Amino acid sequence: MWASRGCKCFLAAVLAFAGATAAAAEVRLIDDAGRAVSLKQPARRIISLAPHLTELLFAAGAGSRVVGTAEYSDYPPAARSIPRVGDSTELDLERILALKPDLILVWRDGNAQRQLEKLLKLGIPVFYNEPRRLPDIARAIEQFGRLAGTEAVAQPAARAFLARLAELRRRYAGRAPVRVFYQIWDKPLMTINGEHLISHVIRLCGGQNVFAALKPLTPEVSTEAVLAADPEVIAGVKAEPGQPGNLEQWKRWPRVLAVARDNLFAIDPDLISRNTPRILQGAAQLCADLAAARARRGR
Repeated sequence: MWASRGCKCFLAAVLAFAGATAAAAEVRLIDDAGRAVSLKQPARRIISLAPHLTELLFAAGAGSRVVGTAEYSDYPPAARSIPRVGDSTELDLERILALKPDLILVWRDGNAQRQLEKLLKLGIPVFYNEPRRLPDIARAIEQFGRLAGTEAVAQPAARAFLARLAELRRRYAGRAPVRVFYQIWDKPLMTINGEHLISHVIRLCGGQNVFAALKPLTPEVSTEAVLAADPEVIAGVKAEPGQPGNLEQWKRWPRVLAVARDNLFAIDPDLISRNTPRILQGAAQLCADLAAARARRGR
């Protein structure tokens, strides 16, 4: 009798432990589109559809689980050997299916909507990412660590990012404001509004985005509007040879304050335009540039 009861109790304990283990393996998260995403277990085969997503996965310790990615995913160097499945405008859905992913990460505002709608119909879990604030990058690293089961790497990496961010805030908090025009493209002339992540970098450094009040995230502006704003600093990404985006064109207007004081600052786009931990390298450079602009006042 006791043996029978003991067996039953032992079996119940084993089943309870198995159920708890299975529940612990499940992953449930809310993505940046407000969608609930559930995985029965951490993802082992991940497709990343934007360069910054690939970089974030590596930062979260999940780089070895990326089986497919988008064009221009070139950091870290190991990402260059991952098979490509398309770009921001066109995806190879057949190749995506052939890679048998158990999770697809997409850039909410960076991938073509019609392509994303097709992805959702494949029945593969899709997780949307769209960092809008600098702390969102640390949150994304933690989320990707949970999705891939690599929290042991992701959590320290997220904490390290937040610590570096806090140090920059301490260093530049209370500095005199600097009015900034940030150029992301020259033909057509495009900038950023106050909700763009780069605008948050500008504020981190004590800058004021002269076009922060515009509604589009990346609005088109006129040359006349920039001249009327008369920014103290004109900053933007460093253009590749023969590519648009060169800030030298502004030297045609020597009365603009930024030109008169030689405050034209170019930054490596990989360090400022990607929503990854490296954005703090770009932020440190921009903060130093704005500090240089302050030092040139009154000369």
